[in-house]
Amino acid sequence: MTRKENYESRAEAMLLPVTEEFGFELVDVEYVKEGGTWYLRAYIDKEGGITVNDCEAVSRKFSDLLDEEDFIDDSYVLEVSSPGLGRPLKKEKDYIRSMGKEVEVRTYRAIDRKKEFTGILSAYTNETVTITLEEGKELTFDKKDIALIRLAFDF
Repeated sequence: MTRKENYESRAEAMLLPVTEEFGFELVDVEYVKEGGTWYLRAYIDKEGGITVNDCEAVSRKFSDLLDEEDFIDDSYVLEVSSPGLGRPLKKEKDYIRSMGKEVEVRTYRAIDRKKEFTGILSAYTNETVTITLEEGKELTFDKKDIALIRLAFDF
């Protein structure tokens, strides 16, 4: 396990009881470096959406726990937010919730000279994702070839 994975795993384990206490879903935890600064990000959600006050409440409680445990060596910025409309599908629960809905798939390499596909999520396994295109054709992607998969949204 890398240092990054270790930090994310420990943070997730600490945060899960906090989000459950508030009746929220812990969507994801990530530890990333952007522009020379490390960020520990927690994404939370609930039916009807997350408010700024929800984020603040979780952030305060989680921050206190992080101060007690103090397991992250680097200095970092803690962020707690909603995953937003364009949240990626990462965990099995994300795929289950998105079955039968329209998704966007972006691949690392072009397939038939395209890297972006939109279709209905019709199947998934630990290794693959299948979408049904508008014309009824099914496309199956290896998860390792997917740069991003998320719910499609139209404005």
